[in-house]
Amino acid sequence: MKTCATFFDSEAHEQLAHASWPLPDPALAYFPNARSASSDRDQEAWVVTGHIPVLLDRCVELLAPAITRQSDDGSGAVLVDATLGAGGHAERFLTEFAGLKIVGLDRDPDALWIAGERLAPFADRVVMVKARYDAIAGAVDGPVDAVLFDLGVSSMQLDRPDRGFSYAVDAPLDMRMDPEADFTAADIVNTYDEAALADILQRFGEERFARRIAAQMVRRRRVRPFTRTGELVELLYQAIPAPARRTGGHPAKRTFQALRIAVNGELDSLRDALPAAMDALAPGGRIAVMAYQSLEDRIVKNIFADAVSSRTPPGLPIELPGHQPRYVALTRGAEKASAAEVDLNPRSASVRLRALEKVGRKGDS
Repeated sequence: MKTCATFFDSEAHEQLAHASWPLPDPALAYFPNARSASSDRDQEAWVVTGHIPVLLDRCVELLAPAITRQSDDGSGAVLVDATLGAGGHAERFLTEFAGLKIVGLDRDPDALWIAGERLAPFADRVVMVKARYDAIAGAVDGPVDAVLFDLGVSSMQLDRPDRGFSYAVDAPLDMRMDPEADFTAADIVNTYDEAALADILQRFGEERFARRIAAQMVRRRRVRPFTRTGELVELLYQAIPAPARRTGGHPAKRTFQALRIAVNGELDSLRDALPAAMDALAPGGRIAVMAYQSLEDRIVKNIFADAVSSRTPPGLPIELPGHQPRYVALTRGAEKASAAEVDLNPRSASVRLRALEKVGRKGDS
């Protein structure tokens, strides 16, 4: 999740308070901290000025050796920011390396608008592309020096009620990262059969009450289709037993995650995007990936583990020519945010950072 500073302390992390309209009863009971934001434009301005990128110094440290191979100022180097968001990471890299060029991808036109405003001083060194990150191969022309992924839903999206990502405000049941896409969370909740709903909640949300929730969704929609997040949150409070609601965070957290992943095809996109990004790297190039939940991080971990493994059959005393690993790990397992960073920005608490370098070989260009 690309993160931003919040208006609230860490206890308010689970209940963002940006309602752009009064909350209806009975939904108001589930959003006790909600208040009004003055306007969408105020929110956009706040995102630009208040954005706090996660693990920013560490990302620069990891990718800098690849960026500065030709020149100390990054001249001739290209970084792909595969999840541009509000442009916080990109801004730091462009400031740090005066010759660096960045290709920024995002499927969200609002994100591209905000990043464009933020990165306007560097406009001659930035190319922004409206695309999912699994389209990286078509977005770059030739090998690149570095790739950065900051996965998941962005705080900019969470903090805008009309997008429907947050369970802490009542909003249309949407959850599309690309607002121009046809498929919404309401489509899933209102049209999928009970077994399919349970499967989504279990696989993408690791929700142990998936079958119970799915059954109640189907019963509820027979009376009236779901149209708003507040209606879904109300149902989840009723479906999940009270003892279970007291632990593990907000009771809607897992269901909202599952629906968001399903709507946006996030895991399949990630499985395609990582190999494509690694293939796009020049020898000596580096890739860094930040994940915020276990399903994403498991995909990154497995793909990276395979990339650093030898292809020599086990038991042979020497490495066979051409069977050496094509990548080396730059992090020992997954790195986390420091306690100081988590105190500053509670949403960084779940980040897991992994990085690789592509091995240069004789004859590689």
